[in-house]
Amino acid sequence: AQLYRKVKALTNLSIASFIRRYRLQKGKVLLETTQLSISEIAYSVGFSSLGYFSKSFLEEFGTRPQNLRK
Repeated sequence: AQLYRKVKALTNLSIASFIRRYRLQKGKVLLETTQLSISEIAYSVGFSSLGYFSKSFLEEFGTRPQNLRK
């Protein structure tokens, strides 16, 4: 409970949202710097569903993961 309150106070995000945002940022860096496929990146940063990764990525960054590669 204490950890939740501290993270919420510092970031204004729940712990799940904070972790998801961190994973998405790591995925964005990998998309920009490696030639791994999008599914490999999604799984390597902890998403078990490629669809959920793409949906979350679109919500966070306003673009689809495929668009960073073009």
